[in-house]
Amino acid sequence: MTPEARISAAIDVLDRILSGTPGEQALTGWARGNRFAGSSDRAAIRDHVFGAIRCRRSFAALGGALTGRGLMLGALRDAGVDPTGVFTGIGHAPAPLTDAESVHFNRDVQLEPNVNIDCPDWLAPALKNSLGANFVPVMHALRHRAPVFLRVNTRRTTREAAMADLAREGIRTQPHPLAKTALEVTENARKIQIGPSYLDGVVELQDVASQALVEALPLADGQRVLDFCAGGGGKTLAMSTGADLTLFTHDADPGRMRDLPARAKRAGISVKALTTEQLSGAGQFDLVLADVPCTGSGSWRRAPEAKWALTEERLAELVTLQQEILASASTLVRRGGVLAYATCSLLDAENADQITAFRGAHPAWQLEAERRFTPMDGGDGFFIAVLRRE
Repeated sequence: MTPEARISAAIDVLDRILSGTPGEQALTGWARGNRFAGSSDRAAIRDHVFGAIRCRRSFAALGGALTGRGLMLGALRDAGVDPTGVFTGIGHAPAPLTDAESVHFNRDVQLEPNVNIDCPDWLAPALKNSLGANFVPVMHALRHRAPVFLRVNTRRTTREAAMADLAREGIRTQPHPLAKTALEVTENARKIQIGPSYLDGVVELQDVASQALVEALPLADGQRVLDFCAGGGGKTLAMSTGADLTLFTHDADPGRMRDLPARAKRAGISVKALTTEQLSGAGQFDLVLADVPCTGSGSWRRAPEAKWALTEERLAELVTLQQEILASASTLVRRGGVLAYATCSLLDAENADQITAFRGAHPAWQLEAERRFTPMDGGDGFFIAVLRRE
């Protein structure tokens, strides 16, 4: 496919997304209907699409319309590219600019502050309050594609040896200072999941801040540890490299953990999954990690649709759910044990405010540590609070 044809395809996919189709489903549907497209074509189209979603508000303003065509026109304008050389109508290129589009492109467009950083107006005050001076830099960072990070399974190898193995597979990496197990991929990220280092469980895909969050946990040999909202189990696997633990997982939706047994086998660890009914008979734990459902505002680079789908009502629902999970998870911790509360959110309402409210209602819990990561640290936005039961 030509570069122009890829932009045409991205316009088609974006229109499907704007009409309500989830991004991954829209991309898959387009690919099934256009089997002539090779892997490099699909990758380029994907990059166009998710780049436009991350910058949906500013690109729509620059392109003159919140449509697939408007977003791609805005992307070209943002990049300083003359659209007339792309929108030619020749072959599979997009149709030439209309008179109205030409007028818009010849007009100086001044973006309002929240539009310029692709921030929803209703959420800007809360983000400003939470991020302070970092508000604008963080929002700018969320407009760009996230780096790819790997976690080295230090039960199997060292970070230096993993780098050498990956280099032989054609995958270039460099250590990242935020976590001792982290490698940032600098070349050939799309080869990772077909290479022996990944298939043999030597490395796992995991954001660097997520790895740093696990390193902040007070893990020690012999502990019984429960990942209470385990999901795919990434943090469960990471905890296994920190100490010799007896690991348990749970999720309100067990289907989210369906890939965990295969991942654990590949990593060479043992994990026992517990249903909600089994929790009451499982005894208490030395450490319970509650990585709760949240807005995901810290990971909007990876899941940009979530930024535009979030509403005030949904945020309120999540805050209530987080309070319920904190209270429930705390009952599973033994006396003297640890409850770790985590989110991938940037909002104080989901982070520090929740800990303040919990401790107000449960004075027997002491705050031992609290840390927030933002994209300015290199990875996604995360929050962790470590609480100890008296």
